[in-house]
Amino acid sequence: MTSQDEARVVRAFDIRTIIGALLGIYGLVITVVGLFFTSEEDLAKADGANVNLWTGLGLLVVAAGFLLWVRLRPLVVTRDTGTDPEDPMRPE
Repeated sequence: MTSQDEARVVRAFDIRTIIGALLGIYGLVITVVGLFFTSEEDLAKADGANVNLWTGLGLLVVAAGFLLWVRLRPLVVTRDTGTDPEDPMRPE
């Protein structure tokens, strides 16, 4: 496995990627519900505000923030070979 493949695997399992993807999926679903499936009765309950739409858009913004964070500050994983000469537990 090349170092580029290892970096891709690490990025895929980064918790920020998972959280961003889940928030994005939920945000997309709630935004669609807010746009196409909100009745006048629902709007009256929320004092005229389309709560699903605004919540969905907010989730999409937060999801984009998480995914941008992963792109701008990727995890750096180094392989520890155990060759530190100062390590007192290093085998001779």
